Amino acid sequence: MRLNRPLLALTAFVALIALVAAGCGSSNDDNSSTSASGGGDLTATPGINVAKDDQIASAAANAVSQSGTLSIASDATYPPMEFFGKSDNTTVIGADADISKALGQVMGLDAKVQNTPFDSILPGLTAGKYDLGISSFTDSLDRQKTNDFVTYAQAGTSFYSSADASLDPKSLDDLCDHSVAVEKGTTQQEDAEAQAEKCQVDVQVLPDQNGANLAIASGRAELGMADSPVAAYIVEQSDGKFKLGSAYGVAPYGIALKQGSPLAQPVLDAVKALYDDGTMQKIFDYWKLPGAAIDNPQINGATS
Repeated sequence: MRLNRPLLALTAFVALIALVAAGCGSSNDDNSSTSASGGGDLTATPGINVAKDDQIASAAANAVSQSGTLSIASDATYPPMEFFGKSDNTTVIGADADISKALGQVMGLDAKVQNTPFDSILPGLTAGKYDLGISSFTDSLDRQKTNDFVTYAQAGTSFYSSADASLDPKSLDDLCDHSVAVEKGTTQQEDAEAQAEKCQVDVQVLPDQNGANLAIASGRAELGMADSPVAAYIVEQSDGKFKLGSAYGVAPYGIALKQGSPLAQPVLDAVKALYDDGTMQKIFDYWKLPGAAIDNPQINGATS
């Protein structure tokens, strides 16, 4: 089904192949800070107006780095989870941006989303640059060595490729003797590089998801790997130039925090509140994320 969303703006795609009928995209070098709301020609999920919870707000107020503000880092190259609105190219929109806004409302804080390169977010949290990282992070035991996570959704990984490619991988084993483009710092990079230790795989690690898409569009890589909703969006917006492959490995998404952050419990309570009042499901439905809901949000809920 075609999503009713603005077209993904990728300058490099326009230069090489007419994948997207939109204007120039912004890179992660522009670390602009914006309110977590719908921007450009797209509004946020309709009806996000969550009541402040005084108990959660009181706990959160004493845990944020700047009074009254919830500072959130997100890599805005990962639609439909986080990306730029087409008209202004600065406001971060998407499912995670809407969740950020709703969390801020529950906690009585002004959610400010800063576009940040994905592999810089976790170190930035540790350094105290941001309160939260909400950017489609897979909560994993390995990442929990340096950061804490509050689980709020789930997703798998899907393969995708040029529409005329004959390769149709079903599992990581099918990467052997082929090339794959992945975004730096993602679980897809970890998975591909782990497979490359078992057989010959040309793993091309790009700074962001736009770069990975470009590698496939230009023929430098045969395959791409991304979170399932993101891969589906990339294919849907490609005007038939890409095709979606199989998926594997459903795992929880986690809101990232500095290890030991006192915000962890207020964030968990806020996530549960958004599930209880239906806001979380409303956001998932609006951004076409079937199967994203989880039954038991928790702190550090990864099992692998």
